[in-house]
Amino acid sequence: MSQEVHVAETRTLRVTGKEPVADGVVALTLADPDGGRLPDWTPGAHIDLILPSGMVRQYSLCGDRWDAYSYRIAVLREQNGRGGSAYIHDDLDLGEAVGLGGPRNNFPLVPAERYLFIAGGIGITPLLPMIAQADLLGADWQLLYGGRREASLAFGQDLAGYGDRVHLRPEDRYGLLDLPGFLDAWQPGTRVYCCGPAPLLAAVEQACAGLPQHTLRTERFTASTLTGPARSTPFEIELARSKTVVTVPADSSVLDVLAAAGADVLSSCRQGVCGTCEITVLAGEPDHRDSVLDDTERAASTCMFACVSRSRSDRLVVDL
Repeated sequence: MSQEVHVAETRTLRVTGKEPVADGVVALTLADPDGGRLPDWTPGAHIDLILPSGMVRQYSLCGDRWDAYSYRIAVLREQNGRGGSAYIHDDLDLGEAVGLGGPRNNFPLVPAERYLFIAGGIGITPLLPMIAQADLLGADWQLLYGGRREASLAFGQDLAGYGDRVHLRPEDRYGLLDLPGFLDAWQPGTRVYCCGPAPLLAAVEQACAGLPQHTLRTERFTASTLTGPARSTPFEIELARSKTVVTVPADSSVLDVLAAAGADVLSSCRQGVCGTCEITVLAGEPDHRDSVLDDTERAASTCMFACVSRSRSDRLVVDL
C-alpha cells in the first residue's frame, strides 16, 4: 500500500522472528528493543511498517491480540510491487530495526450472533484475529478461504485446526470460490467480512447485494477505481482552530494544501486506503473518494481523508 510518508506517533521495533508461512509469504514478529509493552489493538487493525530503506507499507496485524509484547504480520511478495515486499523477503534480517506507526483500525469486528468470513490470498491476515475473537466469544462462524494453490494459503494448517468451520478452496482444485453456496448459510444476525483482491471484493459485493444494509464489511489492499470528483472548481477550507482559510485548486489535493498552510496532518498511502490522514469535518459536505468509509459514515460527513477526498460545498470547516 504505499510510499514516502509522514507517520503519526512512530516508535522503533526489532524483527525478532521471520518465517515462511506459505509460498511467497513470510511472517514477521516484531517487538520493542527494550522488551516494553506495545500498544493494544483490536481485530482488523493494521500498522505502518517503516523499513530501513525509508519505504512505508501497511500490514494487518495477524497475531495474538492478547500478547502485549509482540506483533505479527504476514507479507506477500508482490511480483509487480514497488519494492517493499521484496525488501522484506530478501533483505530484512532478524535483529534489524523498523519503525512502527499505529496501530489503527478501519475494519473493526462488530458484535454479531454469527459471522461469515471470506478471504482471498493474503486477505486472510486481518481475518485471523477476528476468527480467534469470534471463537473465544462462542459466536457461530464459518470461513471460506481461496488462493491459487494449497501451498499459497497462508496459515492454512493452523486454520485446519478449527475443523469443518473452515473451507479451504485452492483454485487449482476447486475453481473460483462458490460465493452463492457459502452465503446460503446467511441468516438474520449474521455479519459478512471479506478481504482480498479487488475481483473477489466485487464478486462478494454483488453476491451480498440483496442482504440487509451493513451486513457486509470489506477491506481493500488497493484503492477503489474512482469516478471524477463532484466538482472541478476550487473550494475553500477553514481551519477552525486558527480561523485560517485556504483555497484548494482543482489540481491540488487537500492534504498538500493543508501541509503548505502549516497544518499538521499526518499521511501515509495517499490513495485513500490506510486512514492515516483522517481529519474531522465540522461543517460542509465532503466529496468522499476513499476506500475506507462505509455508506453510513460517508452520509454523516463528520470526517474525510485529506489525501484523496474533496468537497461538494463551497467551503469545508475542519478541526485543525
